[in-house]
Amino acid sequence: MATRAEFLERIRREARRTDGLFTAATATRPARPEEAAEAVRRQMAERWPEALDLFRREFDRVGGVFHRAADPAEVPSVVLEIAREEGATAVVAWDPPVLGLDLRPRLVAEGLAVAVAASDPADETARRRHREESARAQIGVTGADLVLAETGTLILLSGRGRPRSTSLLPDTHVAVFDRSRLVESLAQVGILLEALHVDPARSMSGAMINFITGPSRTADIELTLTRGVHGPKHVHAIFVAAP
Repeated sequence: MATRAEFLERIRREARRTDGLFTAATATRPARPEEAAEAVRRQMAERWPEALDLFRREFDRVGGVFHRAADPAEVPSVVLEIAREEGATAVVAWDPPVLGLDLRPRLVAEGLAVAVAASDPADETARRRHREESARAQIGVTGADLVLAETGTLILLSGRGRPRSTSLLPDTHVAVFDRSRLVESLAQVGILLEALHVDPARSMSGAMINFITGPSRTADIELTLTRGVHGPKHVHAIFVAAP
């Protein structure tokens, strides 16, 4: 049996046999993050249709399912359709003001149980209850703070009314977004996040930024791929055409 030093040296030797796919470099931090972010928003105001097409293709490639809704009022019907296809009976969602819509009237009328996240971060009982509800629910509905076209990635910031458990614990994650969330590149994501954290009041007060690229995938030492071990088995994105 190889010692730890021998094992690590073997890895180093193999790594030296080939060049990396690309040269890694630290991105330059913008001197004026808010101005740089505004420039990105102006660019995306014109280029969002192309970004949406690219996101749809990449999202499909990583195993996501893309939907369109004409406006926010249509979103509950799309969620209901997903729930019926998967035989779901329970849904959890972000706090309605944070999500931008309330799923409860439509879904409860159709016989689904719907629980929403607490808006008060000091209410530990409500937060614990939402985690438990998320663990039991089949579907979790969230917004998306940024939608990265080049990799089909949904980017979510945790915080008040928007806990991580909503997207991580149910078997199916459904993210709702509009054109204002679209970006083309990871470099643009970095600029927007820098601008967000210039002002602590806008930093969402959360501890985590989650990059979600398709369903959860885990492979063991025999390269057997399994979905859903460390997150949802299915990921859906609903693009809302009109705000």
